[in-house]
Amino acid sequence: MTVIQTSPARASSLRTPAHQASLIVQGTDRVGIVGAVGTLLSRRGANIICLDQHSVPESGAFFQRTIFSLDGLQAALPEISHELRHELATDFELSFTLRDLSVPKRVAIFASKSDHCLLDLLWRHRRGELPVSIAMVISNHPDTAEEVRTFGIPFFHVPSMGPDKSAAEAEHIRLLKDNVDFVVLARYMQILSGDFIQQVGVPIINIHHSFLPAFIGAGPYAKARERGVKLIGATAHYVTEDLDEGPIIEQDVARATHADTTADLMRRGADVERAVLSRAVLWHAEDRVIRHGNHTIVFS
Repeated sequence: MTVIQTSPARASSLRTPAHQASLIVQGTDRVGIVGAVGTLLSRRGANIICLDQHSVPESGAFFQRTIFSLDGLQAALPEISHELRHELATDFELSFTLRDLSVPKRVAIFASKSDHCLLDLLWRHRRGELPVSIAMVISNHPDTAEEVRTFGIPFFHVPSMGPDKSAAEAEHIRLLKDNVDFVVLARYMQILSGDFIQQVGVPIINIHHSFLPAFIGAGPYAKARERGVKLIGATAHYVTEDLDEGPIIEQDVARATHADTTADLMRRGADVERAVLSRAVLWHAEDRVIRHGNHTIVFS
């Protein structure tokens, strides 16, 4: 492994007020859930800034995202969490997560030789468009080290050669363990093992250069051209042990014509990839995405 030493990353200019929190609730739909959440927060003197909810009639599943503000939030969070456990987990059999939004999620970005998605995320972060703390960039190639250095982000070169990836994945686990809240694969062209996915223990977001489920695997733009498609696209999804079949977060498309070459499609597709991945990272960072089986609920 090669470590490229850099200065500490400049903090994002996007700031969430220190007194705002997110509350994600999910479970089985029942009468009174929204009222119970509102009453509990009101009793604490909290002001609900936004509230989104969704229920699935077929399964009875319920999902709710609440953003609220409260003076002295940090001191009050433990007691609010205790009350939520009593009133929601006990009375309604719901699970919940409660998070101080002034503390950004820590992310590690994995990349290979293609740099367009990686540099786009770093650029958006520097401009204050992504409320995250980028802990590190990890790559199986050293090509982007110098460019990453200009953003003040630690860069780790971890080679991954041959069919046995165990040594590389062991080093990845060492770097990531207890240091990040999620991982982003910004065109990281290596397949992650099921053991790695389990050990890392945090959500992993991938950008696939295809409008899944079509054209999975390598060379999707060449496959798309051979098929004569009129739309190309990109898909951001959570990583599971089933290759390219994890819950989809975001997708988008661009028009294609018979005159487009594979290079044309790749160039246009790169624009779509950047936009789709950045939206997925933003929504995950803002607790807008809730996983439900192999689906996602994404609150706008």
